[in-house]
Amino acid sequence: MMQLPTILYSISEALKNRGAKAIVVGGSVRDHFLKLPIKDYDIEVYGLESLDVLEKVLLEFGPVNLVGKSFGVLKFVHDHEEYDFSFPRLDLKVGIGHRGFDVAVDGKMDFKMAAKRRDFTVNAMGYDIEEKVFLDPFNAQRDIKDTVLRHIDDDSFVEDPLRVYRAVQFSARFRYTLAEETEILCLRMVAGNMLEELPKERVYGEWKKLLLKAEQPSIGFELMKSLGVLKYFPELEAIIDVPQSPKWHPEGDVWIHTLMALDVMTGLCMSGCPDCDKKNDEKKMLKYLFAILCHDFGKAVATTIEDGVIRSIGHEKAGLEPTINFMYRLTDEHGFITSLLPLVEHHLKPSQFYAQGAKAAAIRRLATKVTIEELVCVAKADFLGRTTEEAKNGVYKAGEWLYEKAKHLAVERKPLGNILQGRDLIALGLTPSPWFKEILDAVYIQQLEGTIESKEEALEFVQNKMKEA
Repeated sequence: MMQLPTILYSISEALKNRGAKAIVVGGSVRDHFLKLPIKDYDIEVYGLESLDVLEKVLLEFGPVNLVGKSFGVLKFVHDHEEYDFSFPRLDLKVGIGHRGFDVAVDGKMDFKMAAKRRDFTVNAMGYDIEEKVFLDPFNAQRDIKDTVLRHIDDDSFVEDPLRVYRAVQFSARFRYTLAEETEILCLRMVAGNMLEELPKERVYGEWKKLLLKAEQPSIGFELMKSLGVLKYFPELEAIIDVPQSPKWHPEGDVWIHTLMALDVMTGLCMSGCPDCDKKNDEKKMLKYLFAILCHDFGKAVATTIEDGVIRSIGHEKAGLEPTINFMYRLTDEHGFITSLLPLVEHHLKPSQFYAQGAKAAAIRRLATKVTIEELVCVAKADFLGRTTEEAKNGVYKAGEWLYEKAKHLAVERKPLGNILQGRDLIALGLTPSPWFKEILDAVYIQQLEGTIESKEEALEFVQNKMKEA
């Protein structure tokens, strides 16, 4: 038996009195069997003549949003929760792309026919609210027991190439293996360049689910590799088989290290990364995850081997351009992409500063280029995402050292503030001019060096400069 919100039983009873049946469908039924938290409920209604009738029934219990009515969906709101009520439908492919579908809504359709349009067996189950029985026309419970992800129908599956990406993220999230026939079909779709018709927004949506919902997103990336999907992301494909020094990276090539670091980053975001809470700040988590995914892109072009010694000098800066190119293949969010670049460029700084015993001035200057708290988290995932003995201990001393130093200097989350402002120069009798910026910049440099620590010292510095001019 499936536990449901009380309101659904009330609505189901009202529909029953009209000769109709309410069936919970989709992810909520799947998640019930997977023992996962259920966040959304989708209900298909069978036996009504029209959506107008369904709308009248729902309005007896609360407000209805009609935004999806043309697709056979009514959004019902109760106690600040939204439920999708729909009629069974068929999606008919009539053109290229994800908009090339006609929707045929039919309240008289049977459940198996309606469920056939879904992608995988695990997403095609239903729960009859009145009868309190599960509907499983494609043996999804068998696949759940065997931890197998299996598509339902060849013809409908290939109509939407996004389902290859859905196979990737579901496999990673549930740690399922692809059924042999599903793997063959996905390989054929990729080889036939069918994924090229997908807009980046839809692809990015599946990538976000992979990164945010999988405890080991590396599973999905390995599957993308085996299916040939990485041909659409040459920056990722380029790091496969790129060698690394066994002293620092005994785990293997850059691809292996990157996926290990990605999984570590996921764990940190779930439990131990400052200012990152998976439940409340998905944007922050995505920032960390994409930063670690891209952090060694530069090694594909910067790695050299001389006399058997492997080096990747300058790979941090060399990774900026491929990071930009890679991210724009997924999204046009310029601000988000830009925010990743300092984390990529400076990801070695915590370890370098620790080894050098960097002074306060260097740490203050670093804080003007990157948020140190974020940098330490990314660098920690980089350090722990390998098989050295230090990494196995799970402690990143360099990061802890830098974070504490930055915290003591009050620059762990933002750069040092300017002691002087333009109004202070005006108070000294100066007339606003382009020279103001030069003066304020000179004062700020002294602040970073630690030679100016108070407003009085800053004003004295300016007055001395005025005398010299």
